[in-house]
Amino acid sequence: MVYRLPPLTALRAFEAAARHLSFKQAAEELYVTPGAISQQIKALEDYLGKPLFERLPREVRLLPVGEAMLPKLREGFECLASAVEATRTQQQVETLHVNAPPSFASRWLMPRLTRFTEHYPEIDLRLSSSADNIDNPDTPATHDVDPRTDVSEISIRYGNGDYPGHRVSQIFNPLLVVACSPLLLEGEHPLRTPEDLQWHVLIHDDTVPETDLPTWADWMRAAGVENIEPRKGPRFDNTLALEAAIDGLGVVLVLKPLIAGAVQKGRLVIPFETTVSSRHGYYLVVAEALAERPAVMTFCDWLLAEAAEERDE
Repeated sequence: MVYRLPPLTALRAFEAAARHLSFKQAAEELYVTPGAISQQIKALEDYLGKPLFERLPREVRLLPVGEAMLPKLREGFECLASAVEATRTQQQVETLHVNAPPSFASRWLMPRLTRFTEHYPEIDLRLSSSADNIDNPDTPATHDVDPRTDVSEISIRYGNGDYPGHRVSQIFNPLLVVACSPLLLEGEHPLRTPEDLQWHVLIHDDTVPETDLPTWADWMRAAGVENIEPRKGPRFDNTLALEAAIDGLGVVLVLKPLIAGAVQKGRLVIPFETTVSSRHGYYLVVAEALAERPAVMTFCDWLLAEAAEERDE
């Protein structure tokens, strides 16, 4: 459909003048002179073939034809503004998919995401978790991406950091510590020394192959503990292993950054100073084709800053 309309500047001048009942105030709003407003309205009146205002010495008044025109014109401007704003907002929002190992997502990343979403509302962040983000000989460490898509994707991986074709940044290379419920520091066999572990259930994290993560045997060797069978006890994946420890089922060997929140809230304690180092760590992994996108760079800078702050603490 072809619309025969007068110039938009003339319609804007009329709407502002009619709303204020003042050419001067309309001029201030539109950053022009009162004479320019008068000329625009005169041009509109010539186009319509009838006057819209009654011009008096100190004021202007809307004539009935102007009063009838104003509500529809204002509604039209509101529709235009809404359409423009919707388009502008849609263009500004960037969709960012972040995929992380389950424990990292729930224990470390989720408690911090409020700060990110408050500071960067223009980024549509979508978080998912998968054990596929833990290096495993049977699971490919990377996947192909299409740089033409509007969606950016970031992976957080637990592994060795060797991901060809990707931009890789280490988040942290964490130590493993022993953690348990505060309840285990009391009772018939309170945990006071590493030897007291003989009275407690050893919880095993079965998410990562034992060849890639220190085990209870490694920790006991570092602590100088003998005569305790390091392989005894139930096995869980990482998220359930932490929940079992929080519920008081036993003692878990866990990556220290994952329990910072639970320790701060008093749900877990670290009874011993002995630690063991992991050969692997957590890495931020982004395909080179996506690495320079604004949303990707913003999230990566934010996450690495959060990790650096925790290391400093």
